[in-house]
Amino acid sequence: MTGQDLLSNRVNAIDVSGIRKAFQLGAKLENPINLSIGQPDFAVPEPVKQAAIDAIRNDRNGYTLTSGDPELLSSIRTHIQRDVGWDMQSGELDAIVTSGTSGALLLSFMALLDPGDEAVIADPYFVVYTALGPMTNATIRLCDTYPDFRMTAERVEPLLTDRTKIVLVNSPANPTGIVLTDDELRELAELCRSRGIMLISDEIYDLFTWPEHLDASGHCPSPARHSDDMLLIRGFGKTYGCTGWRLGYAAGPSWLISEMAKLQQYSFVCAPSMAQAAASAALHTDMQPIVDRYHARSQMVMDSLSPLTDLPEPGGAFYAFVRVPPQLDCSAAAFCEEAIRRNVIIIPGNVFSRHDTHFRLSMAADEESLARGLEVIADMMR
Repeated sequence: MTGQDLLSNRVNAIDVSGIRKAFQLGAKLENPINLSIGQPDFAVPEPVKQAAIDAIRNDRNGYTLTSGDPELLSSIRTHIQRDVGWDMQSGELDAIVTSGTSGALLLSFMALLDPGDEAVIADPYFVVYTALGPMTNATIRLCDTYPDFRMTAERVEPLLTDRTKIVLVNSPANPTGIVLTDDELRELAELCRSRGIMLISDEIYDLFTWPEHLDASGHCPSPARHSDDMLLIRGFGKTYGCTGWRLGYAAGPSWLISEMAKLQQYSFVCAPSMAQAAASAALHTDMQPIVDRYHARSQMVMDSLSPLTDLPEPGGAFYAFVRVPPQLDCSAAAFCEEAIRRNVIIIPGNVFSRHDTHFRLSMAADEESLARGLEVIADMMR
């Protein structure tokens, strides 16, 4: 007997993340400049830490309800009602606390898709999105968004078929940092509603939206301000620096949330209880000073690299998706291998895309490291 005799087609269809491969290469370097990781480089705010510590000491370490701790769910419902205007008391909408935003994505895809059904995602994409296809025996259709990385209704509509059940949009986006406009998201919501398709909006980086890209209400643009006939996914890990706590949430039609809860009962069971106890405090924590620092880092990237290559300006998140200058006549994979030889870790675009023309650069590094890494990259481009 060999492992291959027993392994499912599902796992055989999924490769090890290219991000993980970059980490493995970086582990062989001595004091590398790591511009690859999407792990925030700031500490969890003290009030949030203390809330988790208090929860552990007060023996809040058992299971919560599958859908989440009632106190946290109440805070989430209030937050959503204030932020996007949904009537969370109507009974037609509900929320669920999940094991990270990845947990919310998997539960929603499992609840909606059968073998042969289709979901549309942008190319470039976050690596989890394509894996959701084989994990649910569904088909992922890629919406090419080059060169500006904007997933618009005009680009999505030709990809829709009678098997399309999901359109997944991510803004602010990983890996590109692009923030769609309020009008673009409204048009996408209207398209999905008119075709009876579930729009899922992954807004894990919603707080990290630069001021010039906020909507008229001063918030991250969201299709949820134009429709409640969709699923909204957000998280705590990136926003508050607690990625290891694995905590996110989803909100949308009650009929979908209840089915996601049923699946969670038999899989994740519930999100970590002590993290849930801390999350209510997180929702009342001011993160603007941290957001301002990341905004300044984004400007550092633009100032350094935009004169040398094609670089659509990031509007948020932690990332820039940078084109390898065509005159270098090399793939992004080759460019990133050379960067690693120079002690800088970046991730080639073919990890996130059918194309291998760009690389992802993460700004989740201190300003000194980021400046040194940009100097190396700029020198390579020249």
